[in-house]
Amino acid sequence: MAFTASKMLALGTVAPDFDLPNLNSATPSDKTICFSDIAGAQGTLVMFLCNHCPYVIHVNAAIVQLAKDYLGRGIGFVGISSNDAVKYPQDAPDKMTLHAQEVGYPFPYLYDENQQVALDYDAACTPDFYLFDAKRRLAYRGRLDASRPNSGLPVTGADLRKAIDQILLGETPPERQYPSGGCNIKWKI
Repeated sequence: MAFTASKMLALGTVAPDFDLPNLNSATPSDKTICFSDIAGAQGTLVMFLCNHCPYVIHVNAAIVQLAKDYLGRGIGFVGISSNDAVKYPQDAPDKMTLHAQEVGYPFPYLYDENQQVALDYDAACTPDFYLFDAKRRLAYRGRLDASRPNSGLPVTGADLRKAIDQILLGETPPERQYPSGGCNIKWKI
């Protein structure tokens, strides 16, 4: 469980598009999903997740609650797994479907098989969070909150919730943002 910090993509970056298969049967789709399919009227949260990472497992319940709290308020949500499923079969697409059901993700959970989306977002770890405003400009990237496995700190989602609330109020989240961190993305190369 080596800790890897997010790279902190430049604020203001326009959200890279994607076109990926949805593996969450709770949010069924007979086609692939692109950014505009999940974009919220007020903003969009793109999350790089995976099934087995203890850092993601630690925050899964908070991610589900966050989505439930904000999906109806104009914030779109999507989870993306970019891990190499050959070397890490627990992150394979069939396991993603089961995981999304078990955890209760109320958002699409997409598979980035060729890892291009992770490269486009400069994602480094799971979880990695990217909050875009209504104009698809990056307003926040960083941690959910200060909690980590075995830290003794409760998982509150405070940092990300504050950024979403600021977006909803038409305000700009502060420029000082703390990186997310977790397991490194399992690259094929």
